[in-house]
Amino acid sequence: MSSITVRPVATAREKKVFLEFPWRIYHDDPLWVPPVLSERAAQIDPDEGAFFKRGEAAFFIAWNGGEPVGTICAGEDIATNSRRGLKECVFGFFDCIDDDDVFAELIEQVKSWARDRSLDTLFGPFNLDYENGYGVLVEGRDRPPAVLCGHTPPYYQSLFERYGFYKARGDNLAFDVPITAGSEARARLGRLGDRMRRQGWVKIRGADLVRWRDEVDRVYELINPALQHLPDHIGWEREALQATMEPFRSFADPELILFAEVDGRPVGWFPGIPNLNEALIHANGLRKPWDYIKLWWHMRRQARCLAVKSVLVLPEYWQTGVAVLLFDEMARRAAAKGYEWADLSLTSEDNPYTPGLAERMGARIYKRYRTYRLPL
Repeated sequence: MSSITVRPVATAREKKVFLEFPWRIYHDDPLWVPPVLSERAAQIDPDEGAFFKRGEAAFFIAWNGGEPVGTICAGEDIATNSRRGLKECVFGFFDCIDDDDVFAELIEQVKSWARDRSLDTLFGPFNLDYENGYGVLVEGRDRPPAVLCGHTPPYYQSLFERYGFYKARGDNLAFDVPITAGSEARARLGRLGDRMRRQGWVKIRGADLVRWRDEVDRVYELINPALQHLPDHIGWEREALQATMEPFRSFADPELILFAEVDGRPVGWFPGIPNLNEALIHANGLRKPWDYIKLWWHMRRQARCLAVKSVLVLPEYWQTGVAVLLFDEMARRAAAKGYEWADLSLTSEDNPYTPGLAERMGARIYKRYRTYRLPL
């Protein structure tokens, strides 16, 4: 008889165990970037987490005797399910030891929670918000992830697939894009960008951080029309978009948050932010006071990588060169500021547009993430 039990997080001590459990799994993994503990706590707090404005969730710990051996959450995105006519249970904050029995007990708990709410499918993993901790890493363990991307042990893929989960959609890809001069792809991009500039009908501008809410509104006008062609696209809610963008407001360089405009109307958005993970990998999730000193020290250094987390172009402008101009303008500005390469993530391999465009710009895939579904 199994000694593994799964119980909901009910006390302050159990919440602490839940939040700090990843350190048990990754403590000797040099590629893992510890999450900022205070941000992780806010994500699971019903009073602070953006997810709870549109859904509900519960959090569980697997125990073997008195020892925690796994964590998971189950959630219902009520707004998205209602809009799309779905009955999906999303799951995330998943970590566990390499043990099929522990994995099975965690999943059974989520299945029970889902059935109690008449949901019919499990979908994940990601940490409630779709852009946070997305998927299982199935390719690319030669370097740490960029900001907003996850890192998982190799055995996670086997746990999901042995249990019977199937691939939910095309894998999400992270591209390494060289931005320094010297390659033929970079030179070709520069020539195409110059041609677009001479035509003059597209204007590129940086973000106006003083009018932040207005800029978020402009992104919101773009994001769903620009992504609706993707299979299983999950439309963004305005509040979720602002919550995702807000943490980067304090350190974003407005000259690298690019809008493309035609006759004053935004038709494209290309945001670049410093890859904070280059500093956060040394900061231990800011669990201790001295971790802040470590973060300050490493933040003083120029980041090598610029993280580009989205390429949004309205479909009617896909074949017009707008994206090429955005790529070239970003590369020029970033190189002038000392960046060496750009992380472009995450984009689905099902996307008929962005992966091909990135590869024509000299990019290569360096990480691949997978989400899973399981019918109940």
